Amino acid sequence: MKRPSELLCLLSLFATIAHAGESVWPQWRGPARDGQFAGPTWPNKLDTNHLQGVWRVELGPSYSGPVVIADRVFTTESRDKKFEVVTAFDRKTGKELWRTQWEGAMTVPFFAKANGDWIRATPACDGESLYVAGMRDVLVCLDARTGKERWRFDFVKKLGAPVPDFGFVCSPLVEGEFLYVQAGASFVKLNKRTGERIWRILADKGGMWGSVFSSPIFAELAGRRQLVVQTREKLAGVDPADGKVLWEQPVEAFRGMNILTPVAYKDTLFSSTYGGKTIGFKVAQADGKFTITESWKHKAQGYMSTPVVISGVAYTHLKSQRMMAVEVETGRELWTSDQSFGKYMSLVARADRILALDQRGQLFLFHANQQNFDLLDKRKVSNDETWAHLAVAGDELFVRELNALSMFQWSGAPITP
Repeated sequence: MKRPSELLCLLSLFATIAHAGESVWPQWRGPARDGQFAGPTWPNKLDTNHLQGVWRVELGPSYSGPVVIADRVFTTESRDKKFEVVTAFDRKTGKELWRTQWEGAMTVPFFAKANGDWIRATPACDGESLYVAGMRDVLVCLDARTGKERWRFDFVKKLGAPVPDFGFVCSPLVEGEFLYVQAGASFVKLNKRTGERIWRILADKGGMWGSVFSSPIFAELAGRRQLVVQTREKLAGVDPADGKVLWEQPVEAFRGMNILTPVAYKDTLFSSTYGGKTIGFKVAQADGKFTITESWKHKAQGYMSTPVVISGVAYTHLKSQRMMAVEVETGRELWTSDQSFGKYMSLVARADRILALDQRGQLFLFHANQQNFDLLDKRKVSNDETWAHLAVAGDELFVRELNALSMFQWSGAPITP
């Protein structure tokens, strides 16, 4: 039985997530998993008069984004080429609250070495538990208050799947009492409290071809709320209750490099691949049967960056390292920037503003202008590479540098506790 102090702490965590969504960043791409932020308005400048560095702690390397709830922020790291480490820090001061680790390192194929062997997936937190994906296809559930392990699911041992050649890349999705994740060369639903497997679908041969890069989302499509899953070869709509595949659609990509997470607008899904094209897929339903058709196609290629959608327009970072604005329903290109950026960008939108952090440590502030590319400001925030997704919570920005975690704060913008 939990002590009163423990229950009070957990209730505080739950209350923060339930009533102050703008002040938390509990998973990959934020509270609604769509890269949208509902908190305080951002200034038009990124200089130190408007955005101040508050604290920075040095860590081992990681690609997984920070997770922010209540009074703490979590991050992962790979250490000594042997251990995977999870640490909770005080959100205001950067003081370490707890740390836990396990053996779980691995080596990726030689052609991916430039991007490192370290942990990749962003954890997810429901206020009570933190769900962490280790590189060797192991999902670990930790107590968010103490860091104590609650359960683990080893997909290699339990499902007989091969160790994924690129590691566990998918970021877990938590909703209600369940957790959804692409692992074990398949898509799996687990009981979030016990780790019990509920169903397993979309199984493939695993290994190099089966190591998925994308992460699942929920979307309302053709009048039905469903899970949208992108594998190395296709898109699929899934009934979350029983795992029934509602529809499937092949997606062309070089060596299965379907990396970005698809985004939905009304009944259209936007996807863009390396070695393929940018495509809008329309989902429809008639007499209880779902169909998916290719609504439009654009020659531009995506890479690793998932777009944000504002007023029906997707703002996306391309393989060419330029930004493009395209109407999601029609595929009409509004503009492509002359300026190029890094190989990767994490994007967060608030109303008509977009914060973008590229892997060179450059932070950009864009105006979501449908007429032309509109850069408001830019600032170097790290001398390390910054492959992890930016986290925005209240008046704070959390940047997971390759070898550190930094917190910045907007000047004069009050935080909602």
